[in-house]
Amino acid sequence: MVVVTGATGHIGNALVRELVAGGVKVRALVLPSDPVKSIEGLGIELAYGDVRDYRSLVRAFKGADVVYHLAGIVAIGSGKRRLLREVNVQGTKNVSDACLDLGVPRLVYVSSIHAFKEPPMGTPILETKDFDARKVSGGYAKSKAEATKYVLDLTMKGLDAVVVHPTGVIGPYEYGLSHMGQLFVDFMRSRLFAVIDGAYDFVDVRDVAKGIVLAAKYGRKGENYILSGEHVTIKNMMQVLQDETGIKAPKRVIPTWFAYITGAFAELYYMAMRQKPLFTSYSVATLSSNSLTSCNKANKELGYSPRPFRDTVRDTVAWLRKTIIGAK
Repeated sequence: MVVVTGATGHIGNALVRELVAGGVKVRALVLPSDPVKSIEGLGIELAYGDVRDYRSLVRAFKGADVVYHLAGIVAIGSGKRRLLREVNVQGTKNVSDACLDLGVPRLVYVSSIHAFKEPPMGTPILETKDFDARKVSGGYAKSKAEATKYVLDLTMKGLDAVVVHPTGVIGPYEYGLSHMGQLFVDFMRSRLFAVIDGAYDFVDVRDVAKGIVLAAKYGRKGENYILSGEHVTIKNMMQVLQDETGIKAPKRVIPTWFAYITGAFAELYYMAMRQKPLFTSYSVATLSSNSLTSCNKANKELGYSPRPFRDTVRDTVAWLRKTIIGAK
């Protein structure tokens, strides 16, 4: 039996599907207030708890062969600093401590590519053990760097843990739209009138789920693995979306400097409209940062192999049409 925290999230429910397809018995840790639509009908056990509540973790983890820790807050805005620390940092410490105390055979922690210090432009981001919250920018990145350091440090005290670092996750099975999911929906509804210049590494959520399972099976204790996909410019993304949907891509490109300056105002606007912001100062900085990376280590040691970006876009468009666009 395995336990998945954050099972209702995008990566979480994709992981549950991957595990169930492999005949694995799954117990999902969910908040009592969490909607469970994304994992309904999958034949799994639900355990209600909170990563901020150590005792609920002990109850949920008893008898587990593997704990997959995915529960976390993803934020590209300037708010939620306290929640980021409570869930991403203290929650991960609680999960790690509970696994060590109970003698869980393996913990797989899903960190982020943002946990790494950004190298100079042109130099790819590669696996390192040097995680320092002071060396990364933004509350989300800092929380992931601090949590990753704690997990890896605890392996020196007996915890059997492996860490994976997905890049920009996109793909089907997204029930609560992320920033990228919202961008896809806006494009498909012809509500995207301009884009920001930049590029990033995007990976299919299904490939990340497979990579997480491979890490549990073949990952070396105390090691970490980047789960990347394909480095894509926003311009190329728009072209692929146009090809797959038949909808004209916006031609207007907002200069990076202008988008960065107005990011804070855009965030306030989206908050007033009660919509997920498509860009903030942090997201603009991310798209203009060095996002070159490699999954060679995961490929060699785990057998990880991501699919082409275009295939992911095609499947995502089909899924959104069926579940989001067509449902309105």
